[in-house]
Amino acid sequence: MSALTSTRAWPTRWAAGVLAGLALLLGGAMAQEVALDSALNEQVLQIPKGGGLFTLHLETTLYKPPGEGPFPLVVINHGKSPGDPRFQGRYRPSLAARFFLQRGYAVIVPMRQGFSKSEGSYIGGGCNVESNGRVQAEDVKAVLDYATAQVWADKSRILVMGQSHGGWTTLAFGALGYPGVRGLVNFAGGLRQDQCAGWESTLGRAAGAYGKETRLLSLWFYGDNDSYFAPTTYHPMFDNYVAAGASAQLVAFGKFGSDSHAMFGSSQGVGIWQPRVLAFMQAVGLPTEVTQPQFVPAPPMPIPPATDFAALTDVDKVPHVGDKGREGYKLFLTKQLPRAFAIAPGGAWAWAEMGDDPLQRALTNCNKHAKATPCRLYAVDEHIVWVQE
Repeated sequence: MSALTSTRAWPTRWAAGVLAGLALLLGGAMAQEVALDSALNEQVLQIPKGGGLFTLHLETTLYKPPGEGPFPLVVINHGKSPGDPRFQGRYRPSLAARFFLQRGYAVIVPMRQGFSKSEGSYIGGGCNVESNGRVQAEDVKAVLDYATAQVWADKSRILVMGQSHGGWTTLAFGALGYPGVRGLVNFAGGLRQDQCAGWESTLGRAAGAYGKETRLLSLWFYGDNDSYFAPTTYHPMFDNYVAAGASAQLVAFGKFGSDSHAMFGSSQGVGIWQPRVLAFMQAVGLPTEVTQPQFVPAPPMPIPPATDFAALTDVDKVPHVGDKGREGYKLFLTKQLPRAFAIAPGGAWAWAEMGDDPLQRALTNCNKHAKATPCRLYAVDEHIVWVQE
């Protein structure tokens, strides 16, 4: 993996219930864990936006350390999956939440209007991507208005970040000049609109419009094999942003797996973004010391090396499993990172997503149905790891 850092003007995806990160489909049956992640003190709130007859409620996940606070705040903004936003599941960025909980932060993850169980309708704005971002940012503002009014919140120390459409929302939010926000972190931010002529140039101009109104420092992460935003798209976005007067650092980290767009959610991506984000937090005066060691996870199961057994999306190549297993694999491919899919001779299979150690959880649940031969991992995150024996 190559790495390149460019610095300029910087001074120093309607689900029933709540998935706990595991669904097992076998023999036509489906079992779901619906409990919240107690290890991360996970809560789900419905936060009001607006007032009176026009009040909407935004489904928001909160991860909070024990105690009364006040805790510095991190907002993590979600991306946009293909299809109807109402069928997009609640975003649960557990890897990142744990990282910040260790350091004493409360982590707020709002589902914007029209997404998942949030009320209202998604406002796309057609081809006006600048307007799209600004509308999305209003939902972030509504959630922060609620959070900063709570006694456990330190409203003077806030970090706002997001991935994909959430990264774009973060950049638009930066133009609001919200009090107490120290910095912005953008992971592969943007909105790809192939149906709009010249969408790449439009994205670049909109980034410049945000930059003209933003006085916060920002940190941008993009990779060379991003399936949404190629270097020829994100470099002009960044250039226009800083040329308009904003202060930003671009971390162009080269290739990552089969799609660098997935870096932030992958367990293999933490070595790329966490050290950079820690340095950024220090630069903007946010705490970085581990003060909540109970959130430091046990060492996870090592990820096997990627193999060339099959393409990740080649469902027919998955060995051992029958038609139901292949349907389960299709479902696995829609899940959030980190994730793992396990199989065994005889047809047993299972997958797990997010949370602590999805590799071990997938194997454990697969082995509940395995026969003489134990389960092995077939796919992890964006990689096939299966070795034919």
